[in-house]
Amino acid sequence: MNQRLRVAAYAVCVRDGRILLARGTADDGTKEWSLPGGGMDHGEDPYDTVVREVEEETGYLSEVTALLGLDSVRRHHPRRLGGGTDFHALRVLYEGRVTGGELRPEVGGSTDLAGWHPLDAVPDLARAGIVDVGLRLWRERPAEGRLAVGG
Repeated sequence: MNQRLRVAAYAVCVRDGRILLARGTADDGTKEWSLPGGGMDHGEDPYDTVVREVEEETGYLSEVTALLGLDSVRRHHPRRLGGGTDFHALRVLYEGRVTGGELRPEVGGSTDLAGWHPLDAVPDLARAGIVDVGLRLWRERPAEGRLAVGG
């Protein structure tokens, strides 16, 4: 079985009771909101990744204010001709703060829209699971830097 590791960094930017999200396309083709962030380039520090990704996906300049934690997810992706891929996603989540720039959609990338959403409206959004993970880490601030397994 093919093995694939993807390391990514995401920002939880909350301001005035609203969270900054970027909209992309899920594997099934539907649109969903996610935290701004994405995969690390080879040799890139995750801190630099999250700052770069926030700017690419939202137009905002940002700074990291805290490391919230890590999230590790494994999935099996079957292949049409048999076999499959053992996919492992390691996601580094930071708290971020907007320091400048102007909100705009990403140009030529994986997201098509960015915006601020009231925290109490997030449960009603079509969203990627990373949004819930990021908000839980932001609210709970676990000392271990990870959420309880199965929780």
